[in-house]
Amino acid sequence: MTKGKYLITAFLGLLSLSVTAQMVDKISDPVEWVNPLMGSDSKPSLSNGNTYPSIAIPWGMNYWMPQTGPMGNGWAYTYSADKIRGFKQTHQPSPWMNDYGSFAIMPVSGHLKFTENDRASWFSHKAEVSKPYYYSVYLADHDITTEITPTERAAQFRITYPSSDSSFIVVDALDRGSYVKVIPEQRKIIGYSTRYSSGKLTNFKNYFVIYVNKPFTVSYTYNDNRLVTDSLEMNANKSGAVIGFKTAKGEKVSLKVASSFISPEQADLNLKRELASDAFDVTMQKAKAAWNKELGKILVEGGTSEQIKTFYSCLYRALQFPQRLYEVDAAGKIVHYSPYNGKVLPGYMFAGTGFWDTFRALYPFLNFAYPAINKEMQEGLINDYKEGGFLPEWSSPGFADIMVGNNSAAVVADAYIKGLRGYDINTLYEALKHGANNEGPMTAVGRKGVSYYNELGYVPYDVKIRENAARTLEYAYDDFTIYQLGKALGKPKEEIDLYAKRSMNYRNLFDNETKLMRGKNADGTFQKPFNPFKWGDAFTEGNSWHYSWSVFHDIEGLKKLMGGNEMFVKMLDSVFNMPPVFDESYYRGVIHEIREMQIMNMGQYAHGNQPIQHMIYLYNYAGQPWKTQYWVREVMNRLYKPTPDGYCGDEDNGQTSAWYVFSALGFYPVCPATDQYVLGTPLFKKVTVSFENGKKLVINAPNNSEKNKYVQSVQLNGKPYDKNWVSHAELQKGGTINMTMSPTPDKKRGTTENAYPYSFSKESAEIPRKL
Repeated sequence: MTKGKYLITAFLGLLSLSVTAQMVDKISDPVEWVNPLMGSDSKPSLSNGNTYPSIAIPWGMNYWMPQTGPMGNGWAYTYSADKIRGFKQTHQPSPWMNDYGSFAIMPVSGHLKFTENDRASWFSHKAEVSKPYYYSVYLADHDITTEITPTERAAQFRITYPSSDSSFIVVDALDRGSYVKVIPEQRKIIGYSTRYSSGKLTNFKNYFVIYVNKPFTVSYTYNDNRLVTDSLEMNANKSGAVIGFKTAKGEKVSLKVASSFISPEQADLNLKRELASDAFDVTMQKAKAAWNKELGKILVEGGTSEQIKTFYSCLYRALQFPQRLYEVDAAGKIVHYSPYNGKVLPGYMFAGTGFWDTFRALYPFLNFAYPAINKEMQEGLINDYKEGGFLPEWSSPGFADIMVGNNSAAVVADAYIKGLRGYDINTLYEALKHGANNEGPMTAVGRKGVSYYNELGYVPYDVKIRENAARTLEYAYDDFTIYQLGKALGKPKEEIDLYAKRSMNYRNLFDNETKLMRGKNADGTFQKPFNPFKWGDAFTEGNSWHYSWSVFHDIEGLKKLMGGNEMFVKMLDSVFNMPPVFDESYYRGVIHEIREMQIMNMGQYAHGNQPIQHMIYLYNYAGQPWKTQYWVREVMNRLYKPTPDGYCGDEDNGQTSAWYVFSALGFYPVCPATDQYVLGTPLFKKVTVSFENGKKLVINAPNNSEKNKYVQSVQLNGKPYDKNWVSHAELQKGGTINMTMSPTPDKKRGTTENAYPYSFSKESAEIPRKL
């Protein structure tokens, strides 16, 4: 290479770097910054998000997705796959929970191929367009392009065929009991799926209806892998339908699809109400507008292209679950299928979320920016309790027996304390008390080990109740949230004092020798041997170093147990300073959460799972907020990318995304069921939040940059602000937060005790250790 060519190449390289790092000033079309493929390059042994490209509108009842994995496999779409088997209507919250009520549509051409392996087609991401409101892909084996655009309970397909006298549409109602019927004279296919993965459901059917805008020249059904040419109706373990016609090159065939958990007539009503006579492009523009309306409530400026894409891709995820389970009947009334008793009943209902994950940031985020939808969700929880006898801790769509804790308490209490009104909060309060004092119909509902917990102040290690220390710590925090709600509702002091006392039960598991939380036997002795790096056993998907910080409500009390500010900070620092060693013996193998911690090069910090995600913010409670600022920026920059491998573990129903969104704003809800957000460091030069009450909050950090990550000073509505937290009520009034950023830490601001966030010990100085 000549010197001149070398200089030109070097210049172009520098120019490319300059363009890449260029700041984006204004966002007018936020949905176009979303990458639905973020997190889709995952597998059971290593999660980079475990997401799929949801073709949806926010909190819709039905989503659509391209299906690359075998029908019924939780890893339904993986970025590394090279074949598509169908386009599936899905309600799947995560691959570990799998799906319910799903069915699939697949266009084919040439020879009739209807089994999922035979009909599968090679595809390329280079011939794939994935947006929240629109999906398109070229199916190479069939020379077909499929496009999809959604509504809440319906969708439109636009399928471009080649010239062929043998073009087909395959409808797969999946296994475990399904039904299809082809009605050629109406160009219509109806059916239902009964497939689900969690719990036990009664009278469960997802009814679907499909209209095609072209006459059928052939109509078949199939039973498992056997084509049936003499019947247009099939009821079997695995039912399906095939319709066919002749197509010209480039001919577009349109499908309108809708479904209902209530009846086939309701599915038809949902279709007519949501699609009417709209053309494909009209539905697409409506779906795009729905996304821009919600995404546009938070507009960011002054970030890199990568940061903007990551932010809106995370916000897109945070607005997906739980999904609406309710429908609107012919009289315009809200009704729902009850997964608890199989009846059709009035009122709201939602499904597809695990509170163990989402109580931490996702529900607080809804209370912050989208309270109207959470009000509907709270009304849905009332119906969950009335119909199921308990609040769900994981709904998929009814009770699912997975994870630990009684974290519905935090979800309910935080909503009311953050200002939601207009629903029957007293019934929900009774639901919280019921769940806190009873074992449920399965391990993950109510409180497993409640009699031990209420008598001893902890769930013992040696009574064959798994993950006992995790349960104890979460029950104690949940008791605090019940106390908070009871106090806000003016409940009798003697009643709520019970929960105040129990909220201090976390102290019963603190081991002075290791300064960590540790399983304890029924006789009061700590379990032995103790390895703080052991995952599982007394803890849930983590070790003692992860769970010892799970005292959300009383960091002051935890600090005192550990020995005060200096030792507390040393313990926090240790999380990052230790190597990522682990003991996987409880699981008899390395689970994906362990591997994800190991490979991220952040020591014992396991951001890919939820228990430790708040821990970075705890430096604010011990007078060293600059360490929070450093580590928050490190996590945002290193562990999130707007790419198929863009998460550092399971995204989990919006929780890991909500962490990023909150953190990018500059604060985080360490303790839901209080009014405070703990300060971190903003990511953008400017953020404008438009609240549903009509107020606007502007967060300015004009000299923000990669180097200027430390907060030097804060002004709230023009006045100096020296706290390490901000109030939800104050932010909801609107106004301006101005932050001056610096490349070096300010080791004076936020260092005194009056700057520290809320701790329960400050409210109640002397609470008995045991009842």
